[in-house]
Amino acid sequence: MDKYLAASGERTRSEATKLLRAGLVRVDGSVERNPACKIDPDIQTVTISGERVPDHRLQYYILHKPAGVLTALRDNHAPTVMSLLPDTFLRRNVVPAGRLDKDTTGLLLLTNDGELAHRVLSPKRHVFKEYHVWVQGLLTQEDVRAFRSGIALSDFTAEPAELRILSASPSKSQGVLLLREGKFHQVKRMFLACGHTVLQLHRTAFGPLRLSADLPEGAWRELTSEEVEALQQAGGCSIPAMPEYHQSKG
Repeated sequence: MDKYLAASGERTRSEATKLLRAGLVRVDGSVERNPACKIDPDIQTVTISGERVPDHRLQYYILHKPAGVLTALRDNHAPTVMSLLPDTFLRRNVVPAGRLDKDTTGLLLLTNDGELAHRVLSPKRHVFKEYHVWVQGLLTQEDVRAFRSGIALSDFTAEPAELRILSASPSKSQGVLLLREGKFHQVKRMFLACGHTVLQLHRTAFGPLRLSADLPEGAWRELTSEEVEALQQAGGCSIPAMPEYHQSKG
């Protein structure tokens, strides 16, 4: 019971124990004072001073990651994404699922559902990621074909990916990239193998989750129940088809 009451991060387990001892906690209308009692929130209702306690065991959030912060829990030399979030996130073990490079912006999933995070990040699940990318040089249809065929890198061959060119000039080009992998510096390495240095990289989608225009950099929000369900489906055993491109605004 004390663990369940502390799951939201609004109180510690010792603070939850004090509430229980004070008789402020009820289970299905009956006062409960024992911190060690077993609770099944799927079928029981827990209240504190008459207010229902939401089920916070598993939580899911989107963060619009800005540039200049590390996807890490702590770092002695640079700010991390956790510095943008309330302290309660760490107490609930709500942490990033996967990572974005320090200078990469965009959608970052955070959750304390370790099983789901593992499933959607596993290469076997083929959950796609969408990036808006700006590169040096002229993107051509030859680059599109190279990405579609799979690009050989020094230590592995990247799986086929879909590149859509939004604009191209000899000095700078823009595109949208869909891929199912997410290895270290992979996007930058793939473009570099084609002769293009990535100038800016922004993740706009992760599986069924899409970064909306009304979520500013550094801001976060909780996923809706529909988004959580879609994410759970994406972590299933079947390999989804590569989605159609959404129109991206450069």
